[in-house]
Amino acid sequence: MPVEYEIRPASRTRLNLAELWTYRELLYFFIWRDIKIKYKQTVLGALWAVLQPFLLMLVFTVFFSRALGLSDASLPYPVFVYSGLMLWNIFSTGVANAGNSIVANANIIKKIYFPRILIPVSSVLASLVDFMMTFLLFVGILIYYKVEIHWLNLAIGLPLSVLITLLATLGLGSLLSALNVKYRDFRYIIPFFLQVLFFVSPVIYPLNRLPWNWLNQLMQCNPLYGAIAIFRSAFDGSTPDAGICLISVTGALLLFITGLLYFRKTENYFADLS
Repeated sequence: MPVEYEIRPASRTRLNLAELWTYRELLYFFIWRDIKIKYKQTVLGALWAVLQPFLLMLVFTVFFSRALGLSDASLPYPVFVYSGLMLWNIFSTGVANAGNSIVANANIIKKIYFPRILIPVSSVLASLVDFMMTFLLFVGILIYYKVEIHWLNLAIGLPLSVLITLLATLGLGSLLSALNVKYRDFRYIIPFFLQVLFFVSPVIYPLNRLPWNWLNQLMQCNPLYGAIAIFRSAFDGSTPDAGICLISVTGALLLFITGLLYFRKTENYFADLS
């Protein structure tokens, strides 16, 4: 009598993150593939990972710092804006790529079974490679402006700020990737959403410049607010507000859990991609 096997996804009510370790070799493959595709047929290749935030830094320095008189007294403005852009690029690139990842990989999904969560996770983790490259240039910027580094803040703040950013990115990216399967409108909503979120995050201006206190408090609910503040504390010597840090960590965890649970709940429909 033939033996029948049934392959099914893990429970839809559990995150089951152990799958990421079990299929780690496949995860590495997807990450490497995403990196190669991103810079395929480009003359400068991976240098764009450094050039893009650097050129943005120059533009914002000219038009926001000088023309509008917008600067942060605790840091040279180029250092201020570049430090924010580094974390923002993890988030924006990760969310944009993860949000379209399931639809873009429809052919693979329909042919073989593997944990579908690997696809958006690999899209997000690939953005870490860009972060590492931009950090090298950031060191040069710090040296040029003779910025004092507060090593204890850096040792704690760097991994914590990156972790908060990754959790928020993984959660939102997974959520949007699942929604995009059912509602293709999200393909157009995601870029618009990221543009709006960029200007409500403390990337290019300090929030103490906002004219309304209630708006400042509202924007502190953004997980990136605390992540960027924690990261910058390594260079301006400030002590991030404990309440803001708690809000950022809590918000990132909620996004992460909500996004992955929704992804698990809906992944059975991914095989019907067209």
